[in-house]
Amino acid sequence: MKHRFEKADQLVADFETVLKTPRHNATPPFYVGVDLGTACVVVVVLDAEKRPVAGKMQYADVVRDGMVVDYIGAVDIVRRMKDELEQELDTELVYAAAAIPPETGSIDGGAIKNVVESAGFQLTNLLDEPTAANAVLNITDGAIVDIGGGTTGISIFKDGLVTDISDEATGGTHFSLVVSGAYKMPYDEAERFKRNPAHHKELLPVLAPVIDKVSAIVSHHVAGHAVDNIVLVGGTACLNGIEEIVERRTGIPTFKPQQPMFVTPLGIALNCQLPEEGN
Repeated sequence: MKHRFEKADQLVADFETVLKTPRHNATPPFYVGVDLGTACVVVVVLDAEKRPVAGKMQYADVVRDGMVVDYIGAVDIVRRMKDELEQELDTELVYAAAAIPPETGSIDGGAIKNVVESAGFQLTNLLDEPTAANAVLNITDGAIVDIGGGTTGISIFKDGLVTDISDEATGGTHFSLVVSGAYKMPYDEAERFKRNPAHHKELLPVLAPVIDKVSAIVSHHVAGHAVDNIVLVGGTACLNGIEEIVERRTGIPTFKPQQPMFVTPLGIALNCQLPEEGN
C-alpha cells in the first residue's frame, strides 16, 4: 500500500520545501487553496502545472468543530497570508478554492466563503475536505478519514466516486483536552506537547480512549459499505501509530501518507477553478 502514496508524498514534500523557500519565477496561472482548520490555517499556491510554488501556515483558534468562531480573526490571517504570498511571488493571487467538513455546507459554507472573499480572493470552488484530499491520494475504492482539529470527516469512494459522506465533532481538540487532563498542563501547552513526535509513543496509551471513539465513528459510517481500506489524513492523523489502532478497532486495513497534515490543503488547491478554464 505504501507505494500508492509515492506521488502524494512527493507533492507534500515539495510543498514543505516551498513553505520555507518559495519558488520564484513560477509559471502562472496560479491555483490557490485556503484551508481554515480548527488548529491551523494553511494557504497553498500551485503553478500552471499544479506544482507547489509557495505557502503559508499558522496555528490559530478561529475555527472550532468546523465552524468559524472568530470571523474577523480568520479574515485577518488569510488576508495577511495573501499579502505576504503576493509580495514573495511578485504577482496578484485572485482565485482560490476552500473546503468544509462533510455535511456542514448549510451551516458554515457561507461563513467560509465570506472569510475567503473578505480576504481578497474570488472563491471558485467549495468542496468537502475528504473529497479534496482525494485529489492528492487518488483513491478509487475505500474510505478517506480526515481527522482534523475539531471534526472527523469521512468520505466513502466506489469506482472513484463519492457514495457517502459524514462528519462527527471529534478531533484533535479532544485529543489535546485528554493530554491536558492527564498531564495537568494548560490546554495550549498540551497542544504543543501533542504535536511533538518525540512524545507520540508515550501518548498513544493515554489517547487510546479518544482514538477508540474515532474508530467507532469510522466503523459506524462504513458499515454497509464495501470498504476494504481506510486512509487517514488531517493534522491529528500525524500522531505516530494512530493508523495501527484504528485498524485494530475497525478490522479494516488502515494507512496514511508520510505527512497527512498537508494532503487536504493541497487537494483544495488542486480543485481551484479558473474562469478561463470554463469549469
